[in-house]
Amino acid sequence: MLAALGRWAITKYTVVAGIIQIIIDAFRDYLASFRQGRAAIRMVFLKQVYFTGFEGSGIIVSIAVILGTVIIAQVVSLVGNNGSLTGKILVWVVLRELAPLLTAVVIIARSGTAIAAELGTMKINGEIEAIEILGIPTQRYLIMPRIMGVTTSFVVLTLYFVLTAFIGSFIIASIGWHLPYDQFIQGILSSLGIREVVSLFTKSLLFGLFVSAICCWYGLSVGRSATEIPQAATRAVMTSLFTVFLLDGLITYLSSLSFS
Repeated sequence: MLAALGRWAITKYTVVAGIIQIIIDAFRDYLASFRQGRAAIRMVFLKQVYFTGFEGSGIIVSIAVILGTVIIAQVVSLVGNNGSLTGKILVWVVLRELAPLLTAVVIIARSGTAIAAELGTMKINGEIEAIEILGIPTQRYLIMPRIMGVTTSFVVLTLYFVLTAFIGSFIIASIGWHLPYDQFIQGILSSLGIREVVSLFTKSLLFGLFVSAICCWYGLSVGRSATEIPQAATRAVMTSLFTVFLLDGLITYLSSLSFS
């Protein structure tokens, strides 16, 4: 039993250390890319931003509007047309927690699985070895642009989620329940402070870095069998979800201590 526990701990430590090392190498290669291979790396980065950010914006906007409308409907059914309280609850629920979390779920489901499966397929087909034989740094050409692209898209999509939830849901609520505009804005502004802004950007930044690094790690961990690709994608999704919820709780706890 102790031997099994030790093997489990060593395996988890190896995975965590490898993921953190990938993030550190990504920042190092990002600085090095300004001197060499900038055009090729930029193309991979832009493709990742297009797939993760632009193509994923539709589902993000739709979820944000639906979620904001549901929250407003529940608040109105409980306390009536209290625009100030409605704005405060949107800040507390959407901006603090649900916006980065639901954005993470969408990105993990779309881009996370795609990255793990793509890198796994490239490794099985020998494409990664061929790139290395040509003298192209795989970390700088394959990993770094994907991590930076996903992280950039993560931050932007989280902001889209917040703005859409606030604006879209209010438009629907003002038409359906005649919610007072001035009270709604006052409630948002009174609840929106430095803690909320810092927490939102910290969560979106760390979620993007760790989700993309985890998916790259499991994609590169594929061996020589094609059956390992869906297994790697599944592990990437489950590990990413666990990491996101763990980071969310940790950041929320630390922010409450820092600004208390």
